[in-house]
Amino acid sequence: MRSVLAALAVIGSVCSGAVFAADAPKEAPKDIVLKGDAKCTSCHDEADAPGVLHIGKTKHGTRADDRTPTCSDCHGESEKHVNYKGSDKPPKPDRTFDKTSATPVAERNAACLSCHQTDPKRHLWTGSTHERRDVACSSCHDTHAADDKVRDKRTQADVCFACHKEQRAQVNRPSHHPIPEGKMSCSDCHNPHGTTGPKLLVKDSTNATCYTCHAEKRGPFVHNHAPVTEDCANCHNPHGTVADAMLKTRPPFLCQQCHDPANHLGTIPGVAANTDLSRNVNGTAIVSPASQNNGLNSVGVTQGRACLNCHTEIHGSNSPSASSKAARFWR
Repeated sequence: MRSVLAALAVIGSVCSGAVFAADAPKEAPKDIVLKGDAKCTSCHDEADAPGVLHIGKTKHGTRADDRTPTCSDCHGESEKHVNYKGSDKPPKPDRTFDKTSATPVAERNAACLSCHQTDPKRHLWTGSTHERRDVACSSCHDTHAADDKVRDKRTQADVCFACHKEQRAQVNRPSHHPIPEGKMSCSDCHNPHGTTGPKLLVKDSTNATCYTCHAEKRGPFVHNHAPVTEDCANCHNPHGTVADAMLKTRPPFLCQQCHDPANHLGTIPGVAANTDLSRNVNGTAIVSPASQNNGLNSVGVTQGRACLNCHTEIHGSNSPSASSKAARFWR
């Protein structure tokens, strides 16, 4: 009899404990990464979408910084998404940023600019080339990724080349800046978020951008070479070429686009040393008898470094000789 009573007492205590446990309030979900993210991470956890939580390894996941955004700052309140009780997939958040997003580009970018508009490197986004062509921030950036490819010098170019395919081909030519080697990135010369210079260059002109590395070409020189002073891109293609030093074509052919070889100490191939080459108004070459050109022939014009065999200081010279225009660019 006593054993029966003891068993009934145990059963009663268990049942009463269960009642009390059922009546106890459920513990509110806790934030995992961002402030106030509990309503999102209660579903989007490690099992459902582990990539979402990687934002905790980025600057956007720095909880000690008061500027750190919350989920709703970027994706909107998304009440229909959060409160959905059906068995099918819930409706999308108010703003989405994936490649298939139906959210207009301007609205997606506005979420980013709400914080980054005052950033000195991004405040010129409005009206920039990428903005006018409906490029979204999320087209290049992966906000939740621990390693955003476009922010890594070694992988940034691949993100840019997804659109700029001509530059991909140029960078893989024999003469190029060390972009494929990971020693330079596109953003060393360009600011994709907008600038006051041409081609989204980081400086106000092509030359000013080049001089940030090639300071020895800046001058001032006693004798300046006009095309150099005007624009480095007159002679160079900075993304890459098949000629040395990223020249658009090799000398003397590059030089002869501006400098007519008539009355020069050497002549272009195929023209005898004792002839003078000039051109009529439509560009057709006219060969006429002339002096012996000081006994020189055309062979040296295309050999070695061509024009640069003599004109070594082609970017500008401090040579004191002003008696000869040619000597101005000699060492």
